[in-house]
Amino acid sequence: MRKILLLFAHPILQKSRINSAMIDAVRNVEGLTTHNLYEEYPDFFIDVKREQQLLLEHDIIIWQHPFYWYSAPAILKEWFDLVLEHGFAYGSEGEALKGKMAMSVITTGGKKESYATGGLNSYPINQFLLPYEQSCNLCQMTYLPPFVVHGTHLLSERGIDLLKVDYLKLMALLKDKNIGLDEIDNTMFVNQYLNE
Repeated sequence: MRKILLLFAHPILQKSRINSAMIDAVRNVEGLTTHNLYEEYPDFFIDVKREQQLLLEHDIIIWQHPFYWYSAPAILKEWFDLVLEHGFAYGSEGEALKGKMAMSVITTGGKKESYATGGLNSYPINQFLLPYEQSCNLCQMTYLPPFVVHGTHLLSERGIDLLKVDYLKLMALLKDKNIGLDEIDNTMFVNQYLNE
């Protein structure tokens, strides 16, 4: 069984019905550690050694956050800047994360069609996620296609229930090694794989 570290960053979780529902759905999955960065570090003083130890103890790293201004909330950027340091995550002696897998799980108010060439945001969402993919490349990790929730403001209660089922399914597939990397490598979003 693979161990999953879910690094979660949402500065106003009490206002997020989608991220709250997703976290609640997977909170008790065996082998999954849910790590809320804003809750853990309200002062932004990140315990780098502790965070590095968590990375070492897990096989898959998931960054879950709302997609704010084409990026992540501030604490996740701070986490990247401090935790993935030279000599640990990359560099001639930085191979601590080599062979691990990582993925982005993001929520956005924009509809899927708004993230396309010619759409409101001009580019596909994967292009905005290139810094995560390249960070994984530098750290010798495998970057999996993202799990993306579009149009969060438009989701009905039924839609949220289906989303929770898909998120649980994803965690089970990742944890139990039942997800084929070759199969999902050809998908834009891992959500597509889950619904085939």
